[in-house]
Amino acid sequence: MDNPMEAFSPFPPEWTQNAVHAQPFGCPDCGAGSRKAQKVWLNRRAPVFTDHRKRKYQEFYQCECNTVWWGWSSDRPPLELDKPSEDN
Repeated sequence: MDNPMEAFSPFPPEWTQNAVHAQPFGCPDCGAGSRKAQKVWLNRRAPVFTDHRKRKYQEFYQCECNTVWWGWSSDRPPLELDKPSEDN
């Protein structure tokens, strides 16, 4: 069984090897957002600094459709807490 804390592992999991850069932020095949991902890994070992000295990271996702994609943390849309959950 996969380690549930894989997201914070310092080493990239094998499933991230063929990830595609998704623009806009979301699965390039089915359009699902990051919250629908079955697996997540954050590349915290290699931050990139923006012009204003803010850090951004690569975030890798394996979608429920099995597509593996990545996007910059700075491109992730804000979480809308006032909307009802899709699961309700």
